[in-house]
Amino acid sequence: MKKTVIAILAIAAFAGTAFAADVITLKRGVTFNHKAHQEMLKDCTKCHASAAGGKIEGFGKDWAHKTCKGCHSTMAKGPTSCKECHKQ
Repeated sequence: MKKTVIAILAIAAFAGTAFAADVITLKRGVTFNHKAHQEMLKDCTKCHASAAGGKIEGFGKDWAHKTCKGCHSTMAKGPTSCKECHKQ
């Protein structure tokens, strides 16, 4: 019984990542490869409030400029200039 409960909780926790879109198109010509970030970071809580994923509270231009650009700058990997993300 204990193993069944643990299995159900694990499935529920990671179901969001299984159904997440591979590439997400945002406003102003920005595309985000969610699958590539999942595979590289292995830690959903760098962006999401929990490991189960879900909506990002406060997500928008300011959040993305701080969080995405900040992470890319820290890791010295990924786009950090306007035109590298906004391709329209």
